Parts: sequence; C-alpha cells; structure tokens
Amino acid sequence: MADTVQFDLVSPERSVASLEVTQVQIPGADGDMTAMANHAPTITTLRPGLLSIDGPAGAASFVVTGGFAQIGADGITVLAERAIPREEVTQAHMDEMVTAARQAHAQAKEVFVNEPGPVDDAAKLLADMVAMGDHIGLSAN
Repeated sequence: MADTVQFDLVSPERSVASLEVTQVQIPGADGDMTAMANHAPTITTLRPGLLSIDGPAGAASFVVTGGFAQIGADGITVLAERAIPREEVTQAHMDEMVTAARQAHAQAKEVFVNEPGPVDDAAKLLADMVAMGDHIGLSAN
C-alpha cells in the first residue's frame, strides 16, 4: 500500500476535511500539481478548480475558489477561500461564484483603467470560475 499523509482542508466557515490520503491533486495558480507523501516542501496559491483526494477511505473532490496549499513533512494543508464538497455544489452555488467573479472583473476595469495587470487577473479569475463550472457539469449563467 502506498504511503499516506495527513490532509486538512479548511475554509473560513469550517474544517471541511481531515484525513489520511495517498495523494492530493491541487489546482495551483501556476498549474495543477499532485502532492503525495515525501513531497518536497511547497507553498502554492490556488485558482478556482477541483481539488481531488485519494486515500484508504476512497476518493473525494472539493470545489475551491482560491487560497493556499502548504505541503510539508507533517502533511498537506489547504486553506481555501471557499471549499465545498463536489457533491454538495448546486447551480445556485455556481451562479453565485460566477456573479462575484464578474463583479470583481467589472470593478477592476473601472478602478484600474490604465493598469492591465489587475484587470487581467480579474479576467483570469472569471475564466477559471467558468471553466470550473464546465468541468463539473454546471454551466455559468
């Protein structure tokens, strides 16, 4: 059996998951990555996406909208802006997340008129949110 590592997923509202896993697939801001036992210590930011875990208790997936992942010798900790078990995500959740991303993009275009960086970041957030919805079978309205 593969080595396991402690995994903790926390959002501002609650502890979402805490269990032993063999691997965690993380939607990193700089690209997806898989973390396992004995992974090199790493800290990465998250983009909106599907975080998946596999372990002795089975597989599970969570929708995350951003945050940080810390991979260390003592385990993998994900601090998510928002984290919802995939099976609990509804069309209303998806609509709410996409609406918030659209509003952030519109506000960035108003505030940062001659500064493309923040506007591009907001546009990427919106695109990632829409892509996540498509990936899990919930279209953005």
